[in-house]
Amino acid sequence: MKTPRNNPGHAADLRLRAESRWHERQAGSDRPRAAADTQRLLHELEVHQIELEMQNEELQRSRVEIDAALEKYTELYDFAPVGYFSIDQQGLIQEVNLAGAAMLGMARSRIIQRRLRGFATPTSRPVVDAFLESVFARPGRQACEALLLTATGTAFWADLQASSEALPKGGRNWCRLAVSDIAALKRGEMAQRRVEALAAANQEADREIARRRAVEASLRESEQSHRELLAESQRLHAQLRSLTHEILLTQEEERKRISRQLHDEISQILVGINVQLDALAVAALIDPRVLRKRIAKTRRQVGKSIEVVHRFARELRPSLLDDLGLIPALRSLVKEQAGQNGLRIHFTAFAEVEAADSFHRTVLYRVAQEALTNVVRHAHARHASVRILKIPDAVRLEICDDGKSFPVERMLEARLGGHLGLVGMRERVEMLGGRFAVESAPGKGTTVIAEIPFGSAGKSDRPEE
Repeated sequence: MKTPRNNPGHAADLRLRAESRWHERQAGSDRPRAAADTQRLLHELEVHQIELEMQNEELQRSRVEIDAALEKYTELYDFAPVGYFSIDQQGLIQEVNLAGAAMLGMARSRIIQRRLRGFATPTSRPVVDAFLESVFARPGRQACEALLLTATGTAFWADLQASSEALPKGGRNWCRLAVSDIAALKRGEMAQRRVEALAAANQEADREIARRRAVEASLRESEQSHRELLAESQRLHAQLRSLTHEILLTQEEERKRISRQLHDEISQILVGINVQLDALAVAALIDPRVLRKRIAKTRRQVGKSIEVVHRFARELRPSLLDDLGLIPALRSLVKEQAGQNGLRIHFTAFAEVEAADSFHRTVLYRVAQEALTNVVRHAHARHASVRILKIPDAVRLEICDDGKSFPVERMLEARLGGHLGLVGMRERVEMLGGRFAVESAPGKGTTVIAEIPFGSAGKSDRPEE
């Protein structure tokens, strides 16, 4: 820093240096000495001239330094990496550096005295107006982002930062505006947003893939389940066809048996009765005593035919079940079956089972009838029992024997081969929503269990024997 010219120290120093330079000049001069006053005046003039020369030299050096500094700062201003604009309060551009002119693609002379908003896109002009208003209204640095247009009409994103200044001596306000091209930054932000959007889309795609894989797995499981259900349906259909075939065969066999028994028993009895009636017609003319014997014999044959008809009727549908109820019908069935093969059967039931409807009672009767028939035909048992028990919301029928065992699963799964009895019992029970089971083991005999829904009927567990 140089000492200012009006500084007293500087003036004294300048005077001393001028005096020193004058003495140097006088030492090399052979000029004659003048009078004292003239000599003093001349001395003062020469010293003052030297001072002026020295000041001129100093000013020249200062000017060179100032020009160099101005050139340096002008280069820094013009070739700065950002555009610098000087804008007044009306929004007119007063100055612009080369970087700013290059951004706009125009010469500086064409930019000066034009409004800054004129270089903004229509959508960004309100933003630029509000920004300049804020700059001149509030102290401190303000900033915003806007789309600016080049001379070719190309838009680019720019970052605007400015703070207001005031010219000295009460001049109008102005601001220095720094403009940075942030198009690359915006492209980076857009790329970042696209990357984030792509990442989100990828995550969503991964979730969708996972969901579709889960759906695909579920569909495969559903397809497998459907195949299994189809196979089960086909199996049941085949079983139904087999069962229907067995029912038809059984019905035909039953009809054949009934026809044979009607022919062998009823027909023979009726033929015998017819023969007896012919004999009666002849005996009535010969001997009344013989007539009475023949009438008694005929009566016995008629009674026997009636008994056979009743037995057929009981096999088809016991009238006791409809007239007196389940317990009397089962007691009659047990008494009838007990006389065969020396079998002893014990029967117990709770009286309130009669509260069940006709269909439920019929199912219980048919299960007991078929089970006892199997005991008589196949078990070779000595003792058996029929029990009807009350369990919560159901009736439990148990038919137990001490006879031979048999492979239950194979019998129940059999389609053909005369095992319609077990299948029929199970179908009857399951048709009512009940449960059917058969337990058979060597040395322990066989137990047939049938449970059917019964509601709240039967409040007493007192057995009836």
